Amino acid sequence: MKHFLLLATVCCLSACAWGPGMHMDEDAFRERYSGMADAGTAGAYEIVTIDAALIRHQQQEARKHLRPMPLVDPLARVAADYDYRVAAHDVLSVIVWDHPELTIPAGEFRPAEATGHPVAADGTIFYPHVGVISVAGKTLREIRELLTQRLASVIEKPQLDVRVVGFRGQKVQVTGEVVAPGTLPITDVPMRVQDAISQARGFSAEADLRAVTLSRGGATFTLDLQALYEQGDVSQNWLLQDGDIVNVMDRSRNKVFVLGEVRKPSSRVMVKGRMTLAEAIGDTEGFDPLTSNPARVYVIRGSFDRPSIFKLNAKSPDALLLATQFQLQPRDVIFVSAYDLTRWNRIIQQIQPTVQLLWQAVDIGDRTIIINEP
Repeated sequence: MKHFLLLATVCCLSACAWGPGMHMDEDAFRERYSGMADAGTAGAYEIVTIDAALIRHQQQEARKHLRPMPLVDPLARVAADYDYRVAAHDVLSVIVWDHPELTIPAGEFRPAEATGHPVAADGTIFYPHVGVISVAGKTLREIRELLTQRLASVIEKPQLDVRVVGFRGQKVQVTGEVVAPGTLPITDVPMRVQDAISQARGFSAEADLRAVTLSRGGATFTLDLQALYEQGDVSQNWLLQDGDIVNVMDRSRNKVFVLGEVRKPSSRVMVKGRMTLAEAIGDTEGFDPLTSNPARVYVIRGSFDRPSIFKLNAKSPDALLLATQFQLQPRDVIFVSAYDLTRWNRIIQQIQPTVQLLWQAVDIGDRTIIINEP
């Protein structure tokens, strides 16, 4: 019986693949994805070694895409010759010089909005000696010329000024990761995306500057304001119009995951969408000195159907210089393998209680047989 238990134990220990926890089997990876190539899903996959040549290639590609693709602002022509057009619910102030009876006095304690002429929902206002006139969609110059023409029949050479004292007709919304989300009025000063964010008191700590979305007329556009700030790409700073919604996404999607034999496995949020392999490992307090195999550090990228896997041999400390230059991408998974001896010890730890129990049971049986012998 003892010989049978010993033989069973040796068979269990003969394969480290039975060890607990995750491990990277490079041959199984290549076999699995090479088989998928027959169905046209993917080609032959290889594990790419992180070396100086790969770093140089990565840096060359990064320089090519240093600046995002320039965008075309649909309102670029409007911005070049911007002139505010009155909308319904705005409040106008009309001053006729030398005719105070036509000018409502504002007074010291009365706001200009309370004494102005509100534009009705149908875009009209009423003015003495003129009656009801349509002003929505017109510029202040056009309204001034219209009132001057109508008042000329009752006033000799009228001189008047028209101003907007309450911008209430056109609005944009700023939502997401800004300090003070809310609704902002469009005024006679052109408002761009950056202006709206500034009026919302800027970005919050969790904002992703590379993913600012602008919703307009059922369509959504993604703007990279980080390129605006760092590279001066003004094509990302669009002019806003009535009804626009500016949403600043959070950076929770810009995570990398560090797993395996590190001291503190966790997910790390990239700072401004940037993080190197060395930074990710360092943020998790480095390799576990007792269980990790620094010669087998993997970066897994992409989808399950079409993954890209990179391997770093960091057994020599100078190889970490490569890790300081290897740029990660959002949703990358860094996996640090364990030594084969570590996996072996874990197998021993798991089966040791069972082996001891069986051994004790056999030992008790043998003692019983000895006692019962005549």
